[in-house]
Parts: sequence; structure tokens; C-alpha cells
Amino acid sequence: MNVLVFVPGRQAGVSYVEVLIATALIALSLVPMTNAVRDAIDGSVAHEDTAIQQLHMLAKLEDVLAQSFSSLEMAATEAGSASVPTLYSDLEGSVNRRLVYLSLYDGDNADSDNDPFTGVDAGLLWIRTEIEGTLMSVESLVSQ
Repeated sequence: MNVLVFVPGRQAGVSYVEVLIATALIALSLVPMTNAVRDAIDGSVAHEDTAIQQLHMLAKLEDVLAQSFSSLEMAATEAGSASVPTLYSDLEGSVNRRLVYLSLYDGDNADSDNDPFTGVDAGLLWIRTEIEGTLMSVESLVSQ
């Protein structure tokens, strides 16, 4: 058998003030929480655009790597410099235009000048693909 004992000066239950304080705390915590959710959504949209550009750039690199070494070597010779885009670049005015740079490469630094584009090694090419107007780029080497 349960006996209910009444103790003078002790409250049973939740007071109105306690409910108001709890409601105020919840309301105050909602503002930073909604800001965090909004920032996360905005960040995911920005990241999506970057990821699409990166995949677009990597696809171009794969297309170039699929070409024969002799045609890549010819394009590198025609460009004449590692800073001149080659014919493998996208057409002028393309959205997210991909620029492709090719150059003969000095992999062993036999001439000791620490310049990878002088004293080149036979059968070694440097490839750089970038999205025009961004800092996004990827580099690779291909050998004969």
C-alpha cells in the first residue's frame, strides 16, 4: 500500500516560472541551431559546384592521357612552352573551360638547374589540366 506523505514547504510538480525559463532557453538555442543548419546547406551547395568542376577537369585529363604519346609530344612541341595552352584545351568561351598544358619534362634533373622544363628526358611528358579562371588544376606525367 502506497502512502502519500505531505511535507510542508515542498512543491510537487513544475511551477509556471520553471516552464517559462525552459521555454526561453529552448527559444534562445534555436537561433544558433538554425544558423548552423543554414550554413551547412550553403556549404554543401558551394562544395557541389567545386566537386563538379573537379570531376570536369579530371575527365579532361583522362581524355588527354588516352591519346597516343606521339600526338601528345607533337602538341607539346607546337605549344613551345609549359605556359601555353595546347590544342587539347576546350574552345574559347566554353563554360568551365579546361586548359591543357603539355611540355617535355626533365625528370632526372641531369643538367642540375632544378628546372623541370629544360634538359628534357626522352619519352617523358608533363601534363597540366586546369579550369580557366580558378586555382583548380591537376598535373601528371606520362611516359612513352
